Amino acid sequence: MMLYRLVRLIENHSQALACCLLARVQSSGATPDYKNVPPEELKARVYEIYRHLGEWLMKKDELDLELRYSDIGARRASQGVPLSQLVWAIVLTKENLWEYIKNKSLLERPVEVFGELEMLQLLDQFFDRAIYYAAAGYERAIAARASTHTIAPTKAQDGMRTADALGN
Repeated sequence: MMLYRLVRLIENHSQALACCLLARVQSSGATPDYKNVPPEELKARVYEIYRHLGEWLMKKDELDLELRYSDIGARRASQGVPLSQLVWAIVLTKENLWEYIKNKSLLERPVEVFGELEMLQLLDQFFDRAIYYAAAGYERAIAARASTHTIAPTKAQDGMRTADALGN
């Protein structure tokens, strides 16, 4: 059961993976606005994702994934992180994990290669959905913020528009 071993390897090293990703996000030229995200918050979120990755890969709890990433998207919107940077941070999370798997996996038999391929396919599905749900949460937060900033015109403003339209 290669998939199970790889998942446990990731979960057992989730703290180191989170630290490595934090450094990657902070040093990436593509994520400058992540300076608005407290480093400990980012590290804790990433740790949580890596630590519980096996649960999603094994159980495929779509609702949990949707809630988790919609919340992340909304939070980053409130912190002024552009959507493109949010997506790139998720891509970095995936790349960080793949690099770790590549460096740590010791494949001895062809059946282990198939196990690793299965895991990579599941990881792709996970991160594709993570990007979608984070973007959806981000967009909802932006829309909610825009709707609270829309102010109905006063009667005086309405009257001035009517007068302008009539040529007065």
